[in-house]
Amino acid sequence: MGAIGAFGQGMGDQDIAAVWAKGKSWFKVPKSVKINFTGEFPENVSAKDIVLNMLAKFGANKLLGYSVELYGDIIDQLKLDDRITISSMATEMGAIIILFTPTQDIIKMFEEIASHKIDLLRADADAEYDETFEINASEFIPMVANPGHPHDDVSIVDVKNTKIDSAFIGSCTNGRIQDLRIAADVLKGRKVAPGVVLKIVPSTDEIWQQALNEGLISIFKEAGTLLANAGCAGCAAGQIGQNGPEEVTISTGNRNFPGKQGKGEVYLASPAIVAASAVAGYITTPDDMPDTPVSFKETGNFCEPCVAEPVELVDGNDKFVVEGKVWFIDKDDIDTDMIFHNRYLTITDIKEMGQYTFDNLEGYKDFAEKVKPGDIVVTAKNFGAGSSRQQAVDCFKALGVQCILAESYGAIYERNAINAAFPILTYDPKNLSVIDFADGDTIRVDFIKGELTNLKNNKTTTIEKFSDVQLDIYKDGGLLA
Repeated sequence: MGAIGAFGQGMGDQDIAAVWAKGKSWFKVPKSVKINFTGEFPENVSAKDIVLNMLAKFGANKLLGYSVELYGDIIDQLKLDDRITISSMATEMGAIIILFTPTQDIIKMFEEIASHKIDLLRADADAEYDETFEINASEFIPMVANPGHPHDDVSIVDVKNTKIDSAFIGSCTNGRIQDLRIAADVLKGRKVAPGVVLKIVPSTDEIWQQALNEGLISIFKEAGTLLANAGCAGCAAGQIGQNGPEEVTISTGNRNFPGKQGKGEVYLASPAIVAASAVAGYITTPDDMPDTPVSFKETGNFCEPCVAEPVELVDGNDKFVVEGKVWFIDKDDIDTDMIFHNRYLTITDIKEMGQYTFDNLEGYKDFAEKVKPGDIVVTAKNFGAGSSRQQAVDCFKALGVQCILAESYGAIYERNAINAAFPILTYDPKNLSVIDFADGDTIRVDFIKGELTNLKNNKTTTIEKFSDVQLDIYKDGGLLA
């Protein structure tokens, strides 16, 4: 939405169902950040490289919860496809949205679609921002995100020649016709390297048909790619796109959290780099493809996941003060795939969800076996980053976890938890140190007063209390109650 200057926010299933049922929703108005771009983007820097460079600079939580506006002459020159690629990865930066001011060409395009005049909405000249950044676009370089974190970005030079088993072109970030044209330019007259599978999934059926009409599908077929019907593919654990244990993939997707696209390792890159790497058999650029690709054996040792026994669901949404033993998980950016992996998304009974909680989080894969009803989870920054899955909230309810405290939350996760009447609260790390807090302590949390007490020493500190909206939803037992 930000690509066309409109506000949008990721929402979970209860959010969407509530809009259908009640005709309205609630929003937490974000603060605004302004980023000014100067200079020119180098010719070999794509839209995907732009957003990976931004991730390298801002990380996963420096822009957490902000509405981010991009400005500069070089930004005005970006085409709609480029804007969509950049805006689609706002979530990976923790931002609510990345907003572009529409150009007259974009306005004209939508006037033709809507058959009426559209007024350009832009920020006022004297608009106030919480923070402003200056970025020199000339310093941007082609980048790749290392496996595990979209914000762990390095120059393509640093990972060049890394062997791959598979490659993926598609997703909401890079599955449009321009992305497929770029891939076809690289693949035309070439073959995918032996031992490598290149998976291509156009994002919509309209784009699939356009690619067929333009002859791109024939190029992909001759190159030996694996082509699928339009959709999200591996990003949503559906269709093709998943990889196996120890398999190395280079992908145009927007996320490469552990387990997000399978059990292997996933690098993120632009369509041109992904296509060139598939031809070479290792990570490389279109201007440095070998005459003869490397050849290597497939890897992988597939195994069934270990699961815990189901735990009875414990409700408690009428409590405003809770006490329980603490699980202190001192990790930033715990994403929803770590909390509740996408291989379990077909589960719809909340009582069955608890057994899979954290089974993709290193060091806590036995959490579901050891946690007790009434326990409390305390963690760090940006908890629940990533996908909109409701199960990442409901699994804690299934286990009887009474509440979660974190420095901050992923925006969609925060909404999902509040809408499900599951208590989440935020704290300031300086305040937490006041109560000599440690893993295994028993604490008391007051949702109304915003107080946290360590019952081991009776020391009390303040936390952020429930907002009025959160309290009303909690009292009702959920947004849809």
